[in-house]
Amino acid sequence: MTIKKLHYLSGLTIAVFVGLHLFNHVGSIFGADNHIQIMHSLRIIYRNIFIESILLLAVLIQIFSGLKLFNANRKTAFSNFEKLHIWTGLYLAIFFIIHLSAILTGRLFLHLDTNFYYGVAGINSFPFNLFFIPYYGLAIISFFGHIASIHSKKMSKDMVGLSPQEQSKAILLFGICLTFIIFYGLTNHFVGVKIPTEYNVLIGK
Repeated sequence: MTIKKLHYLSGLTIAVFVGLHLFNHVGSIFGADNHIQIMHSLRIIYRNIFIESILLLAVLIQIFSGLKLFNANRKTAFSNFEKLHIWTGLYLAIFFIIHLSAILTGRLFLHLDTNFYYGVAGINSFPFNLFFIPYYGLAIISFFGHIASIHSKKMSKDMVGLSPQEQSKAILLFGICLTFIIFYGLTNHFVGVKIPTEYNVLIGK
């Protein structure tokens, strides 16, 4: 199997999980308790050794194959969507490395539930939010940017009066809008979230 095929298949696996994860985050609009309730329901599906092993393997394949494809294609990417494809791929690879390390650290070493509060502690605390807001925001936008660039390459037919290029731009625009919606929820409607004491270790308290 080629690196491209492995990258594609692992990407599909991750995309399903990311879709569920983003749906979970949208639920935060209705409060932290709603986010946690949705997460508990989803964990019934993925929080087991079999599914987690598949996800971990998919992420590792995605990182290593993505970095190889970036090095192979960065000098031959000329169109805007080709450039978007390789650079969003690079950002996602870096994000996966940091994010996976953070989740494993929280679960295995800090013995924390990596729930809503684990994810939003940095977003809602200055000066940590100066890093975490762009860190998470660019991850979501890069995810949709990556999908949009693939769509622009694979799609050949107009849909609902939109050309493949226009469809791809719509996907990217949707991702940008969704990013703002998710941050609206993760910041308690931009008011800020009170972080429970046990998570203060994440923000140096």
